[in-house]
Amino acid sequence: MGLIPTQLLNTPQKMLSIVAKRQEALSDNITNMHTPGYVRKDVDFSQYVNGATSSNLEAKINEKYGVSPASSYAGGGETISTEDELAKMQENYILYAMASRNLSNVITEIKTAMNVSSNG
Repeated sequence: MGLIPTQLLNTPQKMLSIVAKRQEALSDNITNMHTPGYVRKDVDFSQYVNGATSSNLEAKINEKYGVSPASSYAGGGETISTEDELAKMQENYILYAMASRNLSNVITEIKTAMNVSSNG
């Protein structure tokens, strides 16, 4: 194991990546809402938590808030509402805040551990 246990950073980093992908999908939906044949997209958080333990941040979000919508809607004909997409963006912002706070906590814990080990 190296000096910094990078596996501690994997979960919050993964969550931030998922949130960024969802933000991109929601932005694309608004941008293309009047494009004929465009299929609405969203990121399904449950696909990232399958087989995960309850200690993972994604699993906790899934347990608390339920499964997110499917990744894309191939049915076509679905009307994209700007208001709905903006509401989903706001929800995504909350997930971003949770993930970034989690990452900050992990970094603080690593710093504390390094300070304790250097003083002891």
